[in-house]
This record gives sequence, structure tokens and C-alpha cells, in this order.
Amino acid sequence: MADASPNAFLEVQKVEVHYGGIRALHGVSLHVDKGEIVSVIGANGAGKSTLLKTIAAVKRVSSGSMTFDGQPIPKVTHKVVKAGITLVPERRRIFAPLTVRENLMGGAYTRTEKAEIEQTLEDVFSLFPILKARLHQRGGTLSGGEQQMLAVARALMSHPSLLMLDEPSLGLAPIVYNDMFDVLEQLNQERGMTILLVEQNASLALSLSHRAYVLETGNISLEGRGADLLESPRIQESYLGISH
Repeated sequence: MADASPNAFLEVQKVEVHYGGIRALHGVSLHVDKGEIVSVIGANGAGKSTLLKTIAAVKRVSSGSMTFDGQPIPKVTHKVVKAGITLVPERRRIFAPLTVRENLMGGAYTRTEKAEIEQTLEDVFSLFPILKARLHQRGGTLSGGEQQMLAVARALMSHPSLLMLDEPSLGLAPIVYNDMFDVLEQLNQERGMTILLVEQNASLALSLSHRAYVLETGNISLEGRGADLLESPRIQESYLGISH
């Protein structure tokens, strides 16, 4: 499926990715415009995490192209972060033995201006006040919800232009992930953050997103406005458990 936009901030064109001899992404094309929240939904094994890892240069592209803000996306992860793209990985991946502050400062490893880093730290605390109270606590002793907050906050410490999140609701109670999605909406509406979200909770993702893509066995099978896809009988039957 061709997908292009003259205003694309992130553009992925006909990307293929392999795991050994297995093709995980089949010519995937999508775009994210500046200031958008775009979600990618789909079943387990559809290739959603592979897509984000490929953009973040964790996985290698077999063919196709990817650009960000008009420039080719670097092929090395730390250069992707410096270019302005940060990934919050699935299952959080915080550094459990390190304190909250050490985890957060690790997120700022590509930055050098101490005053700006401290300002970002205060901005993060305004979003997640509990992290300030837990500042000297080891990451591994936090609750699951607090660890997810820490993972998002650590990503924000790199001051990204594009924030990518892989299954941020995974393993969290509804009250916790609803609060998390409120923060994502706040980041987008109040700070203009561009967000690319992979999420199995399709209802939650589509409700939040300006646009969305459905990824099935490595292919984009459907795309559209989040609100329109929420009303789609196909999406309701396949992903929302609503029979027609």
C-alpha cells in the first residue's frame, strides 16, 4: 500500500525487514506528520514491534527507505536518538539496579548542556510527580506503573521530536494506563509532541490517535482516521470484540 505525504515528518517507504530467512515486514509504507499522534494496531506477531525497532535502528532494513524531517534516518541507534527519535521499548527495559535519577540521566546521554538537562528533568517531574518522590529509589523496586512512567520519562530526557512507544499499556491496570495515555495526550496537545504508538489495546489507541494503521502479518492492510477506524465493522469485529 503506497503511503506518502508532502508534510511527512517521518516517512517509511516500502520497507522490508527479515529475521534470518523470514520476512517480518513486507514493503511497509506509512507516514507521520508533525504534531500528529499515529497508532499502529494489529495482532501479536504482526510486525508492530519490528517496525518501531527498525525506525530506531535496532533492526536492519533489508530494502526500502526511511526519512525523518527530510533526512535519511541514521543506521546507528544513538545517532537516531541525536536526530530526535526516541523509543520507549516494550516491557519498559529500565535499568533495575539504578536509581530513578540514574535512569533518567541515562536518557540524556546524547546531550551535553547541563542546565538544559536539569530543565528537562523538572519538566518530566511536572508530568510524573511520583518520580521526584522516588528519585533515589532503585528502578527495580518501583511498581509496574511507576516503571512505565520512568521508561517514558527517560525517553523524554533526550528531548525527542518524535516519541515512539511500544505497547505502553502492557501489564498495567486500566487506571494506570489511562493516566499514562492522558500524559501522552497532554504531551501532544500542550507541547506539540509527535507520537508514533504501537498498542494492542485498539480502542484506547484509536481514541487517542489522529490517524492509524492496521498491520497484519507484516503488511499494512488498512489506514485512516482514528475515529473512523473505531467505527469500522471490520476493526470492531477483529480488534474490539464487537460482533455485527
